[in-house]
Amino acid sequence: MLAQTFAEQLMACLDECARGTRTILRRRIAQRGRRESRLAEAAQLRELALALQGVFAQQERQNSLCDEFLDLCSIHGESHPGERKLARSFLERIERGEVGEKPEGEARPW
Repeated sequence: MLAQTFAEQLMACLDECARGTRTILRRRIAQRGRRESRLAEAAQLRELALALQGVFAQQERQNSLCDEFLDLCSIHGESHPGERKLARSFLERIERGEVGEKPEGEARPW
């Protein structure tokens, strides 16, 4: 049930991120006001993903959605795609049921 709640919250946040109205994949210094609360929500989503990874690890299982989300959160640098593009690509992969599958001929789908 916790995994389902995480998936629903992640999908909603990724949709907002893909439209450029939310930041969830990058770690940034918190700012004042509304932006600060949204960054706190993003941090909570990452913490939930880490907690789920721990629960699944105890059961000797994996949650590909958590794993790939946390992997995306760790991407930094000028040569990497922007957050909106990453979010859009991840959403498309989730909708196609490709999360957890290794893409053909590519190390990473983004």
